[in-house]
Amino acid sequence: MTDATNPDQMDSGGDTVWVEHEAFIDRIPRWVAMTFLFVAIVGLWDLVTRMGWVSAIILPSPAETLEDLIFVGKNLLSGGYMLEALWTTTLTVLYGFLIAISIGFSLGVLVGETKFGERAVMPYLVAIDTMPKVAFAPLFIAWLGFDIGSKVALAAFIATFPIVVSTAAGLYAATENERMLFKSVGATRMQILLRLKLPTGLPYFFTGLKIASVGVMAGAITGEFLGGGSGFGALIRQSASQLDTPRVFSLILYLSLLGLTLFFIVVWLQRRFVFWNKSGGPGGMM
Repeated sequence: MTDATNPDQMDSGGDTVWVEHEAFIDRIPRWVAMTFLFVAIVGLWDLVTRMGWVSAIILPSPAETLEDLIFVGKNLLSGGYMLEALWTTTLTVLYGFLIAISIGFSLGVLVGETKFGERAVMPYLVAIDTMPKVAFAPLFIAWLGFDIGSKVALAAFIATFPIVVSTAAGLYAATENERMLFKSVGATRMQILLRLKLPTGLPYFFTGLKIASVGVMAGAITGEFLGGGSGFGALIRQSASQLDTPRVFSLILYLSLLGLTLFFIVVWLQRRFVFWNKSGGPGGMM
């Protein structure tokens, strides 16, 4: 804490100078903190497996997982069956994400721009979002079959709601004074939407995209896990049924790389189109 009576905090004129002191943990460079945390987690993981506190069938050692990571990596680089499975999952994620953006943005504008959307549509969207979405997987499979369509539908279904909420919230971000200014110069409702509300709401929209980029991965893998197919989710299910936990861990780690890639593409697009928003608020840069 700072002390206003401390002479070190007084300038020559006698005015109080407040100095904010960062805690030690906040001064640690990001890469150092991340490296330390990674080493600590792997070290604890290795200790647990070496001491035999958890069965190797349930939790493989870091060495076993690394060995399988290398095997999966070689299979991917050689164009083996895992590369085809990864490509199938990637297409499922991309298609689901694009559909979620289209539907989520449209519904978000409807909710944020019209009383009908706010009063009539939004309650139904909230009710649907509170339902356990995984329970819809059998329905999508029954409606769309075991092909990629049912997985795309589930992925889009899970990722849509965050985009709806963030888009609607962004349309409310413009202040009353800004809206009155546009109206005073004769701007139409469409012009206010396109030139004021949408640009002002972009940080909120990208926040929703970040959340959706995580949800769409979960939806795609859940669909493949439950509905079969040839994606990574199906490989995880097969490996788990054979108690091949190192392979399960390896596949999950490679899927996390796919999810991180999608997430950082959204971050890059945000920096490209919302470069003026440098704060840590909605849609703020990472």
